[in-house]
Amino acid sequence: MRAAMQDAPLGDDVFSDDPSVNALQEKIAALLGFEAALFVPTGTQSNLCAILSHCQRGDEYIVGQMQHCYRWEGGGAAVFGSVQPQPLAHAADGSLPLADIEAAIKPDDAHFARSKLLALENTLGGKLIPLDYVQQATALAQRKGLARHLDGARLFNAAVAQAAQTGGDARAEARRIAQNFDSVSVCFSKGLGAPVGSALCGSREFIARAHRVRKMAGGGMRQAGVLAAAASYALDHHIDRLADDHALAQRLAAGLAGIDGVQVELPHTNIVFVDLTGPARDKSAGLLPHLAAQGIQATGLYRLRFVTHLDVDAAGVDRAVFAIRRYFGA
Repeated sequence: MRAAMQDAPLGDDVFSDDPSVNALQEKIAALLGFEAALFVPTGTQSNLCAILSHCQRGDEYIVGQMQHCYRWEGGGAAVFGSVQPQPLAHAADGSLPLADIEAAIKPDDAHFARSKLLALENTLGGKLIPLDYVQQATALAQRKGLARHLDGARLFNAAVAQAAQTGGDARAEARRIAQNFDSVSVCFSKGLGAPVGSALCGSREFIARAHRVRKMAGGGMRQAGVLAAAASYALDHHIDRLADDHALAQRLAAGLAGIDGVQVELPHTNIVFVDLTGPARDKSAGLLPHLAAQGIQATGLYRLRFVTHLDVDAAGVDRAVFAIRRYFGA
């Protein structure tokens, strides 16, 4: 990847003439079945560009309470675009109940914000959202005149997990998921292992609007081909290997099973959540410092989050399991 970055031909992407950025945008758009794509520094900016390109001031987007573009992006759509979120509670599988989506769509009345967009996320907290649900939810949105956006920061994790179920190809599964939406955001710096960057995919007209929002949000970069080359390398080499991350997450979950007060949520992909109860909860305050002292990083307090990725191997997972079990005397 570093060699690809070093050798990347460069231009000025603010003027759309960086050949490495253009090649990446064409590659990800073609892979997911869209007319165009836009390379942006972060997934947060990609979602912001999407929402502000679909919606205007006084509009709203329907979204899940635990989706990244609602909960963890600083309220950007409301702050910068005066676009109101309408958050809904998730079902146990991470989906938004269809009846709740339909009930949240406002009538055309001056008392209400205008319902313009349904935003979904896949994976959500590492959970694969079932394809039949995705198809039903996006079809409902389309019937009701809503645009449809997918926060696919971990779309390729979803695609690899879905391919394992169907026996299909991960790239084909990614396209099957993406084609239910008008726009899709994809992150290159999570499971795919690039240092920086995301892409927003959609129609040419939509991406032209998003390009303007990106400029206003400070996302125009000059010789960005150095970063685009890393993302392009990741698309070529790091999709299928996501199955290794999923297997390591299963290994971690299995290793933590049976500890008193430690409840492990079985992972769909590469994220493992661990809930601490009873005696484990009483000792929770010291756990993260104990792990950090051994070079093991996690987030949370009573609900811990572990993520397997390109830089985690089986030995590292086993070391984490040993450290946690020792901490709890298991």
